[in-house]
Amino acid sequence: MKRIFILLTFASVLSLPACSLKEDTSSLSTPENSFRTYSECEAVVNGCYIPLKSIYTFTYMIITECQTDISRIYSGTLDARLDVSPAIPRFGATVWTHGYLGVQRCNFAIQGIEKSPGLGESQRDRLLCEAKALRAMYYYTLTCMFGNVPFYFDDVKDHETMDRIATLPRMCAVQTRKACIEDLLEIAPKVPQTRTSDNTGARLGASAAWMLIGKMALWNATKDDPARRTFWYETAVGALEHLETIYGDLSAYDYGENVTFRNKNTPESILEIQHIYVRGGMVYTSNVACICTPVCRRITNEQGIVIGATFDGVEIPELGHECTTWTAMRPNTYFSQGLQTKLGKDIRKQYNMAWEYNGKAFSDVNTTPWPGPKFWCPGMVTTQDGNNYKVFRYADALLMLSECWFYLGDNDKSIAYLNKIRARAQTGDYVYRTQARLEDEIRCERARELYGEFQRKFDLVRWGIWYTAVQENSDHMPMKEAARPCHEYYPIPDKEVTYSKFNLDNNEYKKYGL
Repeated sequence: MKRIFILLTFASVLSLPACSLKEDTSSLSTPENSFRTYSECEAVVNGCYIPLKSIYTFTYMIITECQTDISRIYSGTLDARLDVSPAIPRFGATVWTHGYLGVQRCNFAIQGIEKSPGLGESQRDRLLCEAKALRAMYYYTLTCMFGNVPFYFDDVKDHETMDRIATLPRMCAVQTRKACIEDLLEIAPKVPQTRTSDNTGARLGASAAWMLIGKMALWNATKDDPARRTFWYETAVGALEHLETIYGDLSAYDYGENVTFRNKNTPESILEIQHIYVRGGMVYTSNVACICTPVCRRITNEQGIVIGATFDGVEIPELGHECTTWTAMRPNTYFSQGLQTKLGKDIRKQYNMAWEYNGKAFSDVNTTPWPGPKFWCPGMVTTQDGNNYKVFRYADALLMLSECWFYLGDNDKSIAYLNKIRARAQTGDYVYRTQARLEDEIRCERARELYGEFQRKFDLVRWGIWYTAVQENSDHMPMKEAARPCHEYYPIPDKEVTYSKFNLDNNEYKKYGL
C-alpha cells in the first residue's frame, strides 16, 4: 500500500455558501492541538471529504457508466477501452491512493473526536457519524473498484503501526463491509434523523449512514455465503426503511429539480460531491460536464472575438459560449432504443438523453443521442464544471428496497416499491408476469432512474453479470474485445503490491496473462 500512512498535516474544509465545502488555510498537525474544540474537530472532519473530489471525475464516470451495457465513449482515455493491467492500472491508481487517503483521514478524525475533551455528547455523536459515514464511503468505493482490499480502522500514530498496515494482505470484502455496517449501526440511531439537505452545509449524517448500510448489505447478500443471504437482505431493509421514514413520499420530490447536477443539495439527495465556481473568485470544480455536453463550436466575429457558440449545430443559450467539450459519452443503442426510447412516455428521457434542444434536432445523433441536460453545466468556462455530482438519491434507496423484497420472496412489496419509481416517471404500474421478468425489470429500472450517477458497473458486478452484460449489449467494440472476466474489478497497482512486500496480489489478472 502506498506510503500515505503519515500523521496528517492538512488544510481543512469549511462550509461554503449554497451548502457546500471549501478549503481553509489553517493547518492542523497532531491530535493534541486538533481536537480541543468543536470547531477544530469539525475542521478535521472537513478534510475527510477532500479525497472524494479526486475520485469523482470524468474518468470515474467513464469507468462506472461506459464500461457497461448502457453507455460508451470513444475517448483517448484508455480506461474507456479497458486497457488496464496491474502494470498499467490507469485511474485505478488514483482511486486506490485517494481511497486510502480518505480512510486514513477518517481514522485520524474518529480517534481524535472520541478522545476530545471539548465536545458534548450530541456534538461528538454527530461528528462521529459524519466521519464514520465518510470512512464507510471510502471502503465502499475501494471494495466496489478492487474487490478484496486491505482493511484497518487504526489511526497510524507510530512507525510500528504504519509498517503493519503497509503489509496488510487483501481482506475479504464481505468482512470489510460487515465491519463498516456494524460501525454505522452503532452510531446512526444516535444522531438527528434528517435529510442530508436539511443538515447545515449539507453535511453527511444519519441518511448517508443508513444508505451505506443498505448498499454494503446488498453487496454482501450476493457475495457472502448463500446461507446468510436472507440476513443481509433483512439488514438492508432495516436501514432503508429508516430512510423511508426520513424522506417520506417520493412523489413530493420533483424529478427534474432533484436529479439535475446543476441543482445543488436538492431535497432528494443523500450524498453529492460538492463543487463551486465563482467567476474570478473561488474555483472548486471538476470535469464531468466536459464529456456530457454536445460538441461545442465557438462563433467568432471578424476580429476573432468569440460572440457565441453552437452545440452540435444548435444554439443552447443556457450553456453560454466559453465552455470546452471533450469526446462525449453516449447512451448506447441498448439504452436509447430499448430501455428508454425517444418516443416512450418516460419523463426521465428528456434529462438522461438529448436528441434535440427546444425542438431543434442535433446534427450528429443518428441512433444514439447526447447525454441530456441532467449533466450540463450552464455558463461553464473552459472545463470548469461547478455542478454537484449526484451519487446517492432517495429513489435509489426505494429501488434497493424493491430488490430486497424480491429476493426475500415478497413480490407484492417488491412491485409496490418499483411502482413508486415508475409513478414519478409516468411509465405506469408494472404488471407481473414471471419471476425472471420482475428481476430483470428491477435491474432495468435502476439503469433508467440512475443513468450517469456512477452506479451501473457496480450494480452489474454486484449481480455477477458484468461480463455477460457487456458482451451482449455494449456497442463499443474496442472495450468488448479487451474485456476479460477479471476486469469486473480493477487490479491493485503493481507498485502497491511491491510496497506490501507481495502480501497483496493480482491473481485474477494472472489467470488471463495480464
